[in-house]
Amino acid sequence: MDLSTCDREPIHIPGLIQPHGALLVLQEPGLIIVQVSGNTLEILGHRPKELLRQPLSILLAPQQIAAIQQCLSEDTENVNPLDIAISYRGSLLMFDGNIHRQDALVLLELEPQDQKQRNDYSELHQGVKSTITKIQKSSSLLKMCELVVKEVKKITGFDRIMVYQFDADGAGEVIAEERTEGLTPYLGLRYPASDIPVQAKQLYTLNWLRLIPDSSYTPVALVPERNPVDEEPTDLSFALLRSVSPLHLEYLNNMGVAASMSISLIQDQKLWGLIACHHSRPRHVPSNLRIMCEFIGQVMSLDLSKRVDNQDLSYKLSMKSLQSKLVESLSQSKQIIKGSIQLDESLLELVSATGAIFCTADHSIGVGQTPPASEWPALRDWIKTQMQDNMFQSRSLSRLYPAATSFKAVASGVLALEISQFHQDFVIWFRPEVIETVTWAGNPHKPVEVASNGIVTLSPRKSFQQWKETLQGCALPWKPCELKVVAELRSLIVSKILKQAADLANVNLELERSNIELDSFAYVASHDLKEPLRGIHNYSNFLIEDYAEVLDTAGVDKLATLVRLTQRMEDLINSLLHYSQLGRIELSRQPTDLAELVEQTIEVLRISQPQSSIDFRMSGSMPMVDCDRTQISEVLTNLLTNAIKYNDKAEKWVEIGCAQSGNGDSDGLSGCTFFVRDNGIGIPPQHLERVFQIFKRLHTQDQYGGGTGAGLTIVRKIVHQHGGKIWVESSFGEGSTFFFTLASGEQS
Repeated sequence: MDLSTCDREPIHIPGLIQPHGALLVLQEPGLIIVQVSGNTLEILGHRPKELLRQPLSILLAPQQIAAIQQCLSEDTENVNPLDIAISYRGSLLMFDGNIHRQDALVLLELEPQDQKQRNDYSELHQGVKSTITKIQKSSSLLKMCELVVKEVKKITGFDRIMVYQFDADGAGEVIAEERTEGLTPYLGLRYPASDIPVQAKQLYTLNWLRLIPDSSYTPVALVPERNPVDEEPTDLSFALLRSVSPLHLEYLNNMGVAASMSISLIQDQKLWGLIACHHSRPRHVPSNLRIMCEFIGQVMSLDLSKRVDNQDLSYKLSMKSLQSKLVESLSQSKQIIKGSIQLDESLLELVSATGAIFCTADHSIGVGQTPPASEWPALRDWIKTQMQDNMFQSRSLSRLYPAATSFKAVASGVLALEISQFHQDFVIWFRPEVIETVTWAGNPHKPVEVASNGIVTLSPRKSFQQWKETLQGCALPWKPCELKVVAELRSLIVSKILKQAADLANVNLELERSNIELDSFAYVASHDLKEPLRGIHNYSNFLIEDYAEVLDTAGVDKLATLVRLTQRMEDLINSLLHYSQLGRIELSRQPTDLAELVEQTIEVLRISQPQSSIDFRMSGSMPMVDCDRTQISEVLTNLLTNAIKYNDKAEKWVEIGCAQSGNGDSDGLSGCTFFVRDNGIGIPPQHLERVFQIFKRLHTQDQYGGGTGAGLTIVRKIVHQHGGKIWVESSFGEGSTFFFTLASGEQS
């Protein structure tokens, strides 16, 4: 059972509320009641059916309707606290009201006021003012947290108040605590990220405060189940009364918590932590005290950035200095990687790393302690899929990327910066494994329970006693200031790259002109060379035929060699002419059934090479593609001919197929990569790219049937003209696989 099950629970649309208040869902402009909570009789004195489809004025006086309209007309993001009075049987019922918009609906929450619990506002103001003054005077982040838990406990009377801070992986740690004497301390305990699922953290960023007065409550359903406006469950993201996940209620009960309140701590629009309040008995905090606590949380959140920035101040200044040196080096270097490698130690010190690699599309360079070079390409390709905002970081790479287990000693921590997605330029830093012992609040691994009917459920842990675990495969976490300096580094490098790109643009323009001229020259030269070469070839044949009896054996052999060489030169010129023509002829695209084209190509080869005993195999189904049928036929012919030619096995076979998942960097349509695989002689690793160079042969002219060495060069040019890529994977002595994609046109 995957713990992400919790992350998929739709907790924002439970269709239920907590019973300590009532909810009215209204439709504008008349504020018509379209949905209500099922407890309106107990809370408001009216049955749900008596309220549905009625205007809100059935409950509220005109001046209160006007106050609500005023709130709705203002630019407010969340809730608006109001004092609401409802006449019931000759007396006034007083409520704390909260009103907010949600999509096309208006939600009005009503909580009965307890006049005994309502403090004097002057007293509240003085208390808040005193607390804020203390917060501002606190000397450090930790001191501020220790002060806040004391003040919130004084205000709310909860048994336990904690400041709970999240780390980069979403796990939490209690960094400050104030508790009633006799309670087990939670200070320093860690809580796994799964305790607060992703969507719950998102709701904490939307709402400053969350109250559960009684964790054993019976939830109240909304009537009707779906609101009639859009026939969808009503979104209760901003509702204070929103019912809680049953799993969370079980979690609280297992902790012995009967009431809880959470105050969000937000830094830079992200959830930094929570002020968590626990009580062993049901406890309702009136709205005026909640507002006071919420205000304290907001003030503390505003102060967080300054407190965090002041931490490790000397380290941050050092990073800035190193960053300046690196940028200066880059500005004096023609290539980014060469500039970076000159400051190898400084680059490692920039983020306190012990190793780094610099990756481009075609090569990589390592500095310090890094994984084996053979692991770099696969690691880089995986990291590319994990990037968010051009960065990726983890303190436990092997948990996300199992292949990293073999090199976790040097690379448990990874921080990657994508400098250019187009050029595939990356800098990847590494940190070594640091084995540590973590004290959790109970066993952090949620048990999976299987009921008698076979239903599998997740159950919160039932013990929160200290539970020690030795963590392996983890590095020291990356600090926020380190992530920030790396993000700034990218901006500086990109501006340098843009300058280089502007310079290269002019060079490329000249290169393009030269290539056009070179293409024209190759065409004209090869075309004009054919006539005199044909004359030499013919006259050499005439000499052999007419003067063979006059010449001695050596003379005849030399003429025969001349004929053979002129024939080879003509073959080379024909290949060069064909290659240059490919760049001059526009593609003639048409819908093509590749399965039919492969069968035709195989049939032609069987006819033209009847002596070749080879087993042709088709793997999977071939798609329809929009391509130049003649040119793709040439691609298949060349690849299949090579597979037959370069095979010394007694039982030869060639497999042709299409892999939907792709191999390598497939960018074909629908991720389709075509391949031709054989069990032939294979290609040594150092020659995998050389086989695509024109007129480059790995064997002597007489071996394996000869040839000009232009076939694969022509194949690559055709594939590139179709917007695709071609590459080869091979095991020397065992066989080769040529992959290619066709990235343009339609497939079905």
